[in-house]
Amino acid sequence: MSNQKPQKHTSDALALVEELTGKGQEMADLIEQERGNLDMARKIYELRAKANLSQAALARKVGTTQSVISRLEDADYDGHSLEMLRRIASALEKRVEIRFLPSRKLHHA
Repeated sequence: MSNQKPQKHTSDALALVEELTGKGQEMADLIEQERGNLDMARKIYELRAKANLSQAALARKVGTTQSVISRLEDADYDGHSLEMLRRIASALEKRVEIRFLPSRKLHHA
């Protein structure tokens, strides 16, 4: 007989990330940054798709190339500039709004 407690398995993504990477602030900050990149890429894609524009068509309206739009829609890209976001928003008849929100922290399971 073993005195070890059975391991509890979870499918909670944040709990799994914590288990794999640790609970340090540096890792939490990195995850928050990546989440922001993903959110930005997803929003640009969604707005473009809702406007029924290809990447090339949006690029023409913005005055850039299709490859730049592709890069901006890539969750791994972290070079978003406010000026480019304003150009995209203008081309899509939108405006950019910036808000400062409390930081999301990893929740302990």
